[in-house]
Amino acid sequence: MAAANGDASHGSGGVPRPTNPMVTPLLTDLYQFTMAYAYWKAGKHLDRAVFDLYFRKNPFGGEFTIFGGLEECIRFIANFKFTEDEIKFLQSVMPTCEDGFFEYLRSIDCSDVEVYAIPEGYVVFPKVPLMRIEGPVAVVQLLETPFLNLVNYASLVTTNAARHRLVAGKSKNLLEFGLRRAQGPDGGISASRYCYMGGFDATSNVAAGRLFGIPIRGTHSHAFVSSFMGLDDITDKALSSSDGSKKCEDFGSLVQNWLIRIQESSSLHGTFGETNQSELAAFTSYALAFPNSFLALVDTYDVTRSGVPNFCAVALALNDMGYKAVGIRLDSGDLAYLSIESRKFFRAIEKEFEVVGFGKTSITASNDLNEETIDALNKQGHEVDAFGIGTYLVTCYAQAALGCVFKLVEINKQPRIKLSEDVTKVSIPCKKKCYRLYGKEGYPLVDIMTGEDEPGPKATWHLHVLSVVILYAIVTILRNLKQLVGFMIYHLFIDW
Repeated sequence: MAAANGDASHGSGGVPRPTNPMVTPLLTDLYQFTMAYAYWKAGKHLDRAVFDLYFRKNPFGGEFTIFGGLEECIRFIANFKFTEDEIKFLQSVMPTCEDGFFEYLRSIDCSDVEVYAIPEGYVVFPKVPLMRIEGPVAVVQLLETPFLNLVNYASLVTTNAARHRLVAGKSKNLLEFGLRRAQGPDGGISASRYCYMGGFDATSNVAAGRLFGIPIRGTHSHAFVSSFMGLDDITDKALSSSDGSKKCEDFGSLVQNWLIRIQESSSLHGTFGETNQSELAAFTSYALAFPNSFLALVDTYDVTRSGVPNFCAVALALNDMGYKAVGIRLDSGDLAYLSIESRKFFRAIEKEFEVVGFGKTSITASNDLNEETIDALNKQGHEVDAFGIGTYLVTCYAQAALGCVFKLVEINKQPRIKLSEDVTKVSIPCKKKCYRLYGKEGYPLVDIMTGEDEPGPKATWHLHVLSVVILYAIVTILRNLKQLVGFMIYHLFIDW
């Protein structure tokens, strides 16, 4: 149960305001206000109503959904209160409404609203209510659109992130790089937040890192590499060792010496020729700036003939000074092939120069990745350690929306149902309790819904998986038959 009202930054009980300041009582559809007025006009606005928020089908053609957005919903209702400016605006767009209605709006908050919800981040399934919202019908009606707005995208992108995690595997780092392709600032912030909840390890989004404590990652772009002409562009080439015991006055010369040694080494001789010197200068400059976290984008010119050798020369120079380079990023080309060739190069360096662990230098891949391309890379074989994923992740390119709905299921303790010629849109009436049954091995088997006053399952139940599935199927069939009979009776009276 959440109470509203408070100061400029926190509601009653110290609940913070919604992350996005645009989330106010006006962030709703006009018909919510017209219904609220009609409820008030009819004297029904205080009727006790129960609404279910749920979805009808798992997204992306999959078998599960991850629930997201609950915290923002709680923040919203905990701080639900109309300002005087908002009341004046509503009066301007609803000029025929009586003054008493606007006095009513001035008085309301969500102190009489109760929310029962599945924990955020849980796996959820169609038809099972994610949230049950109880309260005065006019107030709860005003929550419909903002709740759907806060839950739909959050759950969709969290699920999308979880699906990418499943296909990538537990051992790979997943980095969300979608800010520049997201649908506006709020889309970018929300994507970073919920991708992290869905299993990603870090984001490139600095604002999201500040707001939510998400680890942030990033290196440099192709523009940084191509901005250099040569080592002469670097005015200060000095670098102190990691322990401060020595100082290299010309780190650029140390890098060039290592490049020559790599070119002349027995195991790598002839594998590449003259590398791009502007790229070498860019890598050297970046290493001087970030010796503890040097990670280079190696595909500006030629990955195997320039990018990787130049990176290795800088990484070996850093090693001389007591630092360890992080790795490389591949952003174009045949990622499987290039990652494998890069790994071979790193292992050859480790063997040739006896640099322990160099063969395990991290390889990050990006370039419009999605579930399908990662799956294809897995089947093809690759040496990628981390994936940077953007456009297809944050825009949920494979499915535009989850399709959550907000349906009245009870009013004044009387069950209510929505009928439809489309059976999938027939709502399940009455206030419900939801249970998740687990087998003796600790794995979840099935979700079961009962009426509020019906007995729930007992811990002593012993059900085989097949029995549970059959029971669930029977309950579903009977429920649909009941709905169909109701639909037929309804139309019988209408036709008559």
